Amino acid sequence: MRKYEVMILIDPSVDERQVDSLMERYLKVVTDEKGTVDNVDVWGKRRLAYEIQKKSEAIYVVLDVTCTPATVQEVDRLFAIDENILRTKVMRPAIH
Repeated sequence: MRKYEVMILIDPSVDERQVDSLMERYLKVVTDEKGTVDNVDVWGKRRLAYEIQKKSEAIYVVLDVTCTPATVQEVDRLFAIDENILRTKVMRPAIH
């Protein structure tokens, strides 16, 4: 099991109250594969540095998860399929 940080940019047309239910589907994949969700941090709607799909804003969500590499790869694949998600970035945090 490894720790991962996943940053997700969600389409700004999605209601911010629906973000938790949207994330719940993907977090279930992690927990079903014996992983853990350490933290879910919803930053809210922020301005983008440059437009993505002709949108200048997005809802930022940062997930801290502990799971296998295959699990995080599957979650990232599911994010790519969802039309409400503009962009994702999976990172392994630096160990000090």
